[in-house]
Amino acid sequence: MDQASTRPATIAFDDFLKVDIRVGRIVAAEPFPQARKPAFKLTIDFGPEIGIKRSSAQITVNHALDALVGSQVLAVVNFPPRQIGPFMSEVLTLGVPDANGDVMLIRPDREVPPGGRLY
Repeated sequence: MDQASTRPATIAFDDFLKVDIRVGRIVAAEPFPQARKPAFKLTIDFGPEIGIKRSSAQITVNHALDALVGSQVLAVVNFPPRQIGPFMSEVLTLGVPDANGDVMLIRPDREVPPGGRLY
């Protein structure tokens, strides 16, 4: 397969603006044993405008449950909620694959105010 065929389609800048990506602080993290793939349940505070939202995240390989609380993450906050087993995931917490294909969270490298929008 050549490299050109693996590139995503070009979109308009206005399409990018429709995706609302915000920074939030994890205020609680719990095991999620009912998930089909190993995952954690995250409770994330996005500040006063958006508030507290919940997310299921398949981040168990690279992130220790007890180290997540207090850390900041990026998430899409304007997708519709998604039922994942018995859990309603309200935001999509963002990550990228490591060399093995396991998820690494995307985080700011310094403290920023919760609710800040990616641009």
